[in-house]
Amino acid sequence: MSEIEGVQTGSDGVPRCGWSGDKDDYRHYHDTEWGRPTADDRTLFQKICLEGFQSGLSWLTILRKRSNFQSSFDNFEVDKVSIYDDGDVARLLDDAGIVRHRGKIVSTINNAKRAIELREEFGSLATFVWSFEPDPANRPSVMDHAAARQLNLTAESTALSKALKKRGWSFVGPTTCYAFMQAMGMVNDHLEGCAMRAEIEALRAAFVRP
Repeated sequence: MSEIEGVQTGSDGVPRCGWSGDKDDYRHYHDTEWGRPTADDRTLFQKICLEGFQSGLSWLTILRKRSNFQSSFDNFEVDKVSIYDDGDVARLLDDAGIVRHRGKIVSTINNAKRAIELREEFGSLATFVWSFEPDPANRPSVMDHAAARQLNLTAESTALSKALKKRGWSFVGPTTCYAFMQAMGMVNDHLEGCAMRAEIEALRAAFVRP
């Protein structure tokens, strides 16, 4: 057991954020994806959509269905998803490989249309999203377990949520937006003592914001 609250040493001897547990797929996601900064629009759209699907469920449920989501939603290519019709909604509601929630499915189609509008207005979805990156002065000085517990939503995630909703997006509440910000590397919420924290800090320092 780790002596650092919130950090768990896995069976492989690597200390990680405790939420990653000791399941291979969850640890792989934690180690190779979560918190790594990206400006790729398709990746960002996929992440925010899947965070919306996750609402009320565990992330592990979504992670284990992710390849099915990608197949069913044309790899989250916004130009393809944006033209889905009632037949596609019916197809998706009949797809046992994904989360069959009509509201979230319809929301994904709507949000694809809205993502195209943002791309036309700002040049890319990434440019818009990254404009909500928190000022370092507003971040915890030490990212320990106590600090992380206070960060299920922030002023910046609330602002992003309001801005997206104003532009017609749905299933993008402040908590969903903060989980998205964590996943896409806008913030580094790997805990002090986690083996990945320093690597993510270095990646964020080198990352060129759009």
